Amino acid sequence: MTGVTTLPDRRLLLVHAHPDDESIGTGATMAHYAAAGAHVTLVTCTLGEEGEIHVPALAGLAAAEADQLGGYRIGELADACAALGVTDHRFLGGAGRYRDSGMMGLATNDHPRAFWRADLDSAAGQLLEVIREIRPQVLVTYDPNGFYGHPDHIQAHRVAMRAVELAVAEGIAPAKVYWTAMPRSVLDAGLEAFTGSSDNPFAGIDDASELPFGTPDAQIAARIDATEQHAAKEAAMRAHATQIPANSWLYAIAGNFGAEFMGVEYFTLAVGEKGPGRGRYGWEDDLFAGVGRDEPDRAPVAAAGLR
Repeated sequence: MTGVTTLPDRRLLLVHAHPDDESIGTGATMAHYAAAGAHVTLVTCTLGEEGEIHVPALAGLAAAEADQLGGYRIGELADACAALGVTDHRFLGGAGRYRDSGMMGLATNDHPRAFWRADLDSAAGQLLEVIREIRPQVLVTYDPNGFYGHPDHIQAHRVAMRAVELAVAEGIAPAKVYWTAMPRSVLDAGLEAFTGSSDNPFAGIDDASELPFGTPDAQIAARIDATEQHAAKEAAMRAHATQIPANSWLYAIAGNFGAEFMGVEYFTLAVGEKGPGRGRYGWEDDLFAGVGRDEPDRAPVAAAGLR
């Protein structure tokens, strides 16, 4: 310990599976709270070694070639965090402790270091160490299906929720836990908007219920309007160039819908009391809604421990 500082009153912890998940799913929210002075901590569980590579010149980094993609993605993630204004990022258990498991059912699920195979209590204990240090009032991760069924997303959910259980036993649990979500009404609108489009991400799907994600609007707890940060989110996504091609349909949607698409993100509330909201379903517009500024106490941390 080289010195002790005090973190801001509001502290947000996000638990994601791979580099790029943070930017696609929660980038606007992260940038919004970082810009507002909250302490935003990102924990990424793997290096994303099994990802596809959309930069031809880097094809040799693939798992079946040099197997160096994970190391390269560390740099991409650092650039993405810089774009989002996030200065506190950690890899669960240290960089490379857990390996990208690949899609469900592949042989890569059985790799000795695959996150899908990780001992739950051991991994949760590593996340608990972060909770002890940061004392976040709010934690964000995926739902039990990992949003769309990827084994590492499912495992990230399990690890995060087990860590919260352990934190409850110590009296240091976050006041609220959110899961990333997409309202059914937004998906319905997307299906309609892209009908007939040459770059239709929903091609072949006629009903939003056919998608592996989508939450009834009444079950959504929070809608974070971070449209002022849509450019930061797009910059963070572009930092993950190996994973998101420059001509991705994500950017096409951004071109059509701009800040609304890039800057608005939704969540369900898994743990804690819902705060004041608005609109038909009383959606919160702040993940800290109803959380006292002094609950839990401000967290003293070793200055050298932030990374």
